[in-house]
Amino acid sequence: MRLTRVVGAVSALALTAALALFGAGPAQAAAKAVAMSDATGYVALGDSYSAGVGAGSYDSGSGSCKRSTKAYPALWAAAHTPASFTFTACSGARTGDVLSGQIGALNGSTGLVSISIGGNDAGFSDTMSTCVFSDDSTCLDRIAQARDYIDGTLPGQLDRVYSAIGAKAPSAHVVVLGYPRFYRLDEGCAGLSDVKRSAINDAADAIDAVIAGRAAGHGFTYADPNTTFGGHELCSGDAWLHSLTWPVNESYHPTADGQSRGYLPVFTSAA
Repeated sequence: MRLTRVVGAVSALALTAALALFGAGPAQAAAKAVAMSDATGYVALGDSYSAGVGAGSYDSGSGSCKRSTKAYPALWAAAHTPASFTFTACSGARTGDVLSGQIGALNGSTGLVSISIGGNDAGFSDTMSTCVFSDDSTCLDRIAQARDYIDGTLPGQLDRVYSAIGAKAPSAHVVVLGYPRFYRLDEGCAGLSDVKRSAINDAADAIDAVIAGRAAGHGFTYADPNTTFGGHELCSGDAWLHSLTWPVNESYHPTADGQSRGYLPVFTSAA
């Protein structure tokens, strides 16, 4: 039996015992557990990684936001049937877009919020394009610019977003998701040089560290996708991320497997 199952079983027994002590039996305990996890509204905020760009099966009503029915928020909502589900994540979103156009979906009855944000602020798309079409030196220079932004400017932008979420949905459990590393480095791989791939991974780790730190500072839960994407990076032979592809805006985004087998499990565990 896996340790997580043992811990879950012990926790369940402890909860049942505690509720019984205060006059609630197992049936009431189960009802309360359902009420806490699923009976409140769920709002999915964020950028293309939360919208599901790259997974296909896009909702035509979402237009250029390209929200996918195969994105982890939609998959979680379908499996858990929350009281309400509002999907506002949008391709290309930055922190300012969350503040101006997404958090209006939050209110006092929101019980669960998910969000991935910050990659577009840090120039993710431009950085990848530069590294794909330029030499090592130019790529490293662009990554250095992104790293400066991640370290110096992004923390304050994340704080503004996280503070706004806390103010709009004070009772919500907020799960902040990071970004997976892009490349496996111990395998031969055509295309980008080892130097570029290593620097790109380091930048992904840097933005995740900032996101995790600011999430913790606001009392939010950080969900690390590298725990599931490990072994499924580009160059792994079983990638859950697109390389350079068409449509081009799906490049370097999770596939349908990346959403269902990469993001969904870490979100489910954190939620």
